[in-house]
Amino acid sequence: MTLELAGLETAYEGFALGPLSLTVPDGVTAVLGPSGAGKSTVLELIAGFESPAMGTITLNGARIDQVPPENRDVGMVFQDAALFPHLSVEANLRFGAPAGADIDETVSTLAVGDLLSRDPTTLSGGERQRVALARTLVTDPDALLLDEPLSSLDAPIRRRLRLDLRDVLAGLDIPVVYVTHDQDEAAIVGDRLAVIIDGEIRQEGAIEAVFDAPATPAVARFLGVANLIEGTVIERTDGRTTVDIGPTTLSVPIADDGEPLHVTVGVRPDAITVQQQTAQPNALSVRVERVFSQHAAAIVVATSDDVGPLRATVDESTAAALTLGQRCSFVLAPEQIHLFPAEHA
Repeated sequence: MTLELAGLETAYEGFALGPLSLTVPDGVTAVLGPSGAGKSTVLELIAGFESPAMGTITLNGARIDQVPPENRDVGMVFQDAALFPHLSVEANLRFGAPAGADIDETVSTLAVGDLLSRDPTTLSGGERQRVALARTLVTDPDALLLDEPLSSLDAPIRRRLRLDLRDVLAGLDIPVVYVTHDQDEAAIVGDRLAVIIDGEIRQEGAIEAVFDAPATPAVARFLGVANLIEGTVIERTDGRTTVDIGPTTLSVPIADDGEPLHVTVGVRPDAITVQQQTAQPNALSVRVERVFSQHAAAIVVATSDDVGPLRATVDESTAAALTLGQRCSFVLAPEQIHLFPAEHA
């Protein structure tokens, strides 16, 4: 089965979505983006709660964009679970299921058997979401939509349930669109990833491919490439590119076709090591401004002349040895440096 969005456009209250095109094959496509990017709007268009101004939506080759929501064979799980409070869990499951449907397999898969007689108002957040997913799956949908289903849960429950969700969704042979703003959740639950920013899909592909090779500075920034530095290519030779970033030059193992000359250099904080020695390749002399502890690690914020603030992730022992105002070196791992055309910043 395949869910196909082609040239979708809509606008409301100063926000414009699209034109947006996306192919969702069997498996889980995580739609990742910041708040207000248009993620939930995409789901509402697929489900039929909103109508596009332009474009088409097809499921298994048949257009559904003008079909009433109840006839689209598309199931949706909402952020707040949206269970019927006046019905038991079992009655909630049977409400949308076909007459005489066997719900036992779904009940077993989602481990809600011991909840069937319960009132939904007595369930925990994690239990409510499992029941909400079960209620949708017993309808046997041809496509499944999930709108930030774990965002309202406490962090420990969220971490456990995203693993459970991954196992359940992996067993479905239908297109699944999983909307989230959580990068870790997208990486664990999804097979494919689509990054949406300001109503446009900026990049899509296999999860690892998008995280490892973001296409633009905007995508890179959202995916955790916090350090973005403007630079100029000064040499390309032997499969390496040398970039002048002002205070120093970077040698990057990237060979390209000779364009462009002006680039944006992207580096994740965990691709930077902090050292005392300054005379070494890919090293920037910096002044330590702030150190933030993060459990077993720390974030070091430092300033480099003509580059501005940079961030590095270090271990506790390295952080403990640093003092505010200290001069040291940020050494950038060359194989983890990204180069983007500057005009795409």
